[in-house]
Amino acid sequence: MNAIFNLPLYARIGLLLLALASIWLVFSGEHSSSQSDLKVDRSSDLAMTDFKMTIMDPEGKPVRIINGDLMEHFPEDDTTEITNPIAEFLQTNRDSWIITANHGHTQGKGTTILLTGNVIIVDKENPALKMLTEKLTLDTQYNTAYTDQAVTIKSPNGDTESVGLHADLNDETINLHSRVKGQYDAPAN
Repeated sequence: MNAIFNLPLYARIGLLLLALASIWLVFSGEHSSSQSDLKVDRSSDLAMTDFKMTIMDPEGKPVRIINGDLMEHFPEDDTTEITNPIAEFLQTNRDSWIITANHGHTQGKGTTILLTGNVIIVDKENPALKMLTEKLTLDTQYNTAYTDQAVTIKSPNGDTESVGLHADLNDETINLHSRVKGQYDAPAN
């Protein structure tokens, strides 16, 4: 008969637990090393703190002003990360829009910017009108903004909620996608 069966029961259970612990340590060690291999050490080739950029149109007129706490460019994938971005869209004879967020991400020339975390869109001339969401994609080439996330629009006369939004900043139009509900309180005369 096998020598292990000649051991007392408590010794056999102890050996079984030791074997299971050894197997667990081997596999958990491989798992953690493979996870660390997947992490890419990203280093930026350009960084700015407390920055302010003005983007001009072809005629030399300012069309956007972008501020932020930190902007970093990563050459490995040509991405730019912005911490606490504030973007102001300037338009002649139209309302200016200010968009803030916790984080901004763009790739390449920056024609599309993904804003995440506490995204707030405010009409500069009418700051009582606000749109709130957690994720918003800005298309700076066509001056549009869109999301498929929940959106709340707050105004002095009521609030409106929706899932999804598409805004054209040139035409100052907003299309709400689905599950739209709201309350409107007519102003007193």
